Amino acid sequence: MRTTLTLLLGTALLLGCSAEPSSPPAGNPASSANQQEATARIGDTTVRATVLQTALLGELVADKYGIARADNQVMLLVGLRQGESSKEISVPARITATATDLRGQRHTIELRELHSGELLDYLGTVQVSLPDTLRFELDITLENGAHSTMRFNREFLPL
Repeated sequence: MRTTLTLLLGTALLLGCSAEPSSPPAGNPASSANQQEATARIGDTTVRATVLQTALLGELVADKYGIARADNQVMLLVGLRQGESSKEISVPARITATATDLRGQRHTIELRELHSGELLDYLGTVQVSLPDTLRFELDITLENGAHSTMRFNREFLPL
């Protein structure tokens, strides 16, 4: 099922791909919250890290994945893929994720595997005091030993 990521984030979240971490789109803060993805490359592997306030998840999706819906809870979803978009395969990895708030408080994000058919993603949540900006840092090690650190900031506002 290649649509799991789309279902999980809802139709408002569009996936993009670039070599550099992406910035949140300008405009309405609620709209920005819907599209908070960062991308990076490790060799021929594309890493997509998406953050989203869990209140924006549909009830069925949140229930299916055991995620509480709340303005002050942020979901981190990380997917690693190789190949063309229509023929992508998942790439397993070891990922350590942290989020640091504006006060300098560092939060470890415990990631769990999320399987859907042949696809594998990593999912975790973190609490945030709104409004706030979180600096995410992901240390990613592929099975072949390739390693990369991905860093990006995201702003969260009351919905």
